[in-house]
Amino acid sequence: MDEPAIDPPIEERVGDALRAAGATVATAESCTGGLVGSLLTDVPGSSDYFDRGVVTYSYDAKLTELAVPREHLDEEGAVSRPVARAMARGIRDTAGTDWGVATTGIAGPSGGTEEKPVGTVFVGVARRGDWGTGESGAAVSRYEFDGSRAEIKGRIARRALADLLESVEGDEGN
Repeated sequence: MDEPAIDPPIEERVGDALRAAGATVATAESCTGGLVGSLLTDVPGSSDYFDRGVVTYSYDAKLTELAVPREHLDEEGAVSRPVARAMARGIRDTAGTDWGVATTGIAGPSGGTEEKPVGTVFVGVARRGDWGTGESGAAVSRYEFDGSRAEIKGRIARRALADLLESVEGDEGN
């Protein structure tokens, strides 16, 4: 079952918020395979705020492209809060953007466990603060989605954009 359409779509609302804030974003995706970046670039003029997206599907890619600590991968696995946080921070810093968004999860139909069933995802959103302010930071949320692999990936990508939108809008008061 598809979610009801929201007008305007989340990717347009994210773009409007980023443009209004004069902010930029980059994405680091695992389970969504580039879908978050694809949604962002569906919006005309997205080059105003979207810098890049990287798909880091393997442990090695997370380590070499985003500097995700080996210890996080060894101790927690790729689908974990510390890895999502490190991915979001890593893409924010390597791209030099204001915001970094990361997804790491299990889209299915197999690969789940009792602790992390199919549909489990961690979404990380990292914000860059000015040097010396201590305002940089990252938040991670865990979600579980039902559906086919394609449905789960779509839900994760839109949830990641919603988390980004909430963060950007919440930051406007600062």
